[in-house]
Amino acid sequence: MDRLFFETKLAALDNGMIEGTAWAFGSPDRVGDVIRKGAFSEASLPLPMLFAHDFNDPIGSWSEATEDEQGLKVKGALLVDEVARAREVYALVKSGAVKGLSVGFVSRKAAPRRGGGRMISKLELLEISLVTVGMHPGARVTSAKSAIKALSLAEALNRASAQLKRSA
Repeated sequence: MDRLFFETKLAALDNGMIEGTAWAFGSPDRVGDVIRKGAFSEASLPLPMLFAHDFNDPIGSWSEATEDEQGLKVKGALLVDEVARAREVYALVKSGAVKGLSVGFVSRKAAPRRGGGRMISKLELLEISLVTVGMHPGARVTSAKSAIKALSLAEALNRASAQLKRSA
């Protein structure tokens, strides 16, 4: 009798890590503002992670902010072990109820755009917020590491393993 052994080991931390595009280059936001590549070059890290631009509601910090051809990419962590509000917001992110990002900044060099808005070439980045709907349609959460998804995968693998054992 041949036997098939299918062992799974999966470790995942629900540690609040989050990634996203904080600003997408090449298109205006909902009020017509365009931020040029290079405008974020003087960003000072770590940056506060707020909920809905509320300076009284810090929920984590952004540890990485890099510009590429598409936009400003950010990585950070919600303080899920230390801040109750961060756990609440993380649950909202994982559920899809909160999926936008929005930059809080002071423009340092800007010119009016034909048709409205500004062309911003230099700014001081103050914070990046998690929001339900971002001002820029391309600014959104792209990844939230979740043990729930990992556990779901582990359950599926265990069911497949059990099925293989029964049919062997």
